[in-house]
Amino acid sequence: MKIIAVNKSASFEYFIQEKYEAGIALEGAEVKSLRAGKASLGESFCEVRGGEIFLKNMHIAIYDKSGAFSTRDARRDRKLLLHRIEISKIVGKVNERGFALVPLKVYFKDALVKVEIALCKGKHTYDKKQALKERDQKRDMDRAAKEEM
Repeated sequence: MKIIAVNKSASFEYFIQEKYEAGIALEGAEVKSLRAGKASLGESFCEVRGGEIFLKNMHIAIYDKSGAFSTRDARRDRKLLLHRIEISKIVGKVNERGFALVPLKVYFKDALVKVEIALCKGKHTYDKKQALKERDQKRDMDRAAKEEM
């Protein structure tokens, strides 16, 4: 499994409840660009539309050697491929108050491109401050342990 892109801010901004693995509908030039590692999940999110789930605002750079065939937008909506049962479960949770569907990472599984998405609840500012405090304490303990050796 080769990881292409990771959404680092997702675990800081949200409490992750459930994770799902989804396929993604891409074009050939986009796959070649992903193989080169030119993708970003920075501001991307998932949206449920008409019983289907779409990944919005994910940036995949236009493949430079594709010529006239790469006329698509680098941030176009991409359809996520899930089983109907999983989609209905996700739609039921997203319709509840406070749940969001967030992409966590994009990776190759054998020759297929997969996206790990998660059902998440948003964190409050005090939760984020607590996470920062815990991270600083852990870093200080690691430094102290390293100095004692």
